[in-house]
Amino acid sequence: MPGVRIALDSAGGDRAPKVNLEGALLALKEFPDLEILLVGRQEELSPGLKGYPEASRIKIVDAREVFPMSEKPSLLLRKKETSLYITALQVKEGGADAMVSAGNTGGVLVAALFVVGRIKGVERGAIAGKIPSKNGYTILIDAGANAEVRAEHLRDFGIMGYEYARFLRREPVKVGLLNVGEEEEKGTELTRMAFNYLKSELGDSFVGNVEGRDINFGEVDVIVSGGFEGNVALKAIEGAGKLVSQRLREEIKKSGIAGLLGALLLKKALGRLRNSMNPSEYGGAFILGVRGVVSKAHGNSDSLAIKNAIRVAYEGVKGELVEKIGKRFGG
Repeated sequence: MPGVRIALDSAGGDRAPKVNLEGALLALKEFPDLEILLVGRQEELSPGLKGYPEASRIKIVDAREVFPMSEKPSLLLRKKETSLYITALQVKEGGADAMVSAGNTGGVLVAALFVVGRIKGVERGAIAGKIPSKNGYTILIDAGANAEVRAEHLRDFGIMGYEYARFLRREPVKVGLLNVGEEEEKGTELTRMAFNYLKSELGDSFVGNVEGRDINFGEVDVIVSGGFEGNVALKAIEGAGKLVSQRLREEIKKSGIAGLLGALLLKKALGRLRNSMNPSEYGGAFILGVRGVVSKAHGNSDSLAIKNAIRVAYEGVKGELVEKIGKRFGG
């Protein structure tokens, strides 16, 4: 397979453009067949490339405007001179195989769905996030793209999540539907209809309803939900993680010398635990259901997170994820 070309929105995120430039250089060191289209203001980006041999595989695509993090997402389609719009345009027009952005989440969704475009047969795209779990990670889909959904959308999310899990070499794939209980009759009319759709479409790969605790501590590979519920669950998990980390530090300090010595003895184990829970290590979340690979990094990403978001996009291209989902929908 020829090299991979990824368009990176250099102005996306809270720490842009510095971390985007640093992340791009880190990714180029890791992947020798990678090229990056760095989309942003030429005069801001060029000085940061001097002295790096990897810069020979970076092409700057000039974009004069920035799409603000607080901007209404739908306005992106009018702001065609922004780095985010131009980044998506590289994929639509075939100049890039994938795009990466840490920018306005709603804006990235609009770019993915209406600039890159949806796969034929897919009505709604969805965010597929990898959530740390006892088995490494669980795929949560939809993690925030669609506040309101129909049962048919949840069915499609399940199909896309199933294909994503197979792409990640999870076999056999187990898919669950997020609900308030495990029994088939639990939930709303929407979830009961979705249950039947998923059972019909996925067969034995659909294990039925699962609860919120199963995101981190269950036996499933994929959990299907509407974007509203999925995003609430995601933010609750993030908050719980921060609380545990803060309380642990507080209790170590309160314990005096004994606590500090204990922490020192556990330093390596705590380091491994921190890395396994670190969002920066997981990189970007895929926006699935569109005709190109789109990797959305967290708005507060550091250079490591950007590098890993690029890695996620790179692997998506190499593994032909979009093509596999397209075939499942008859494309």
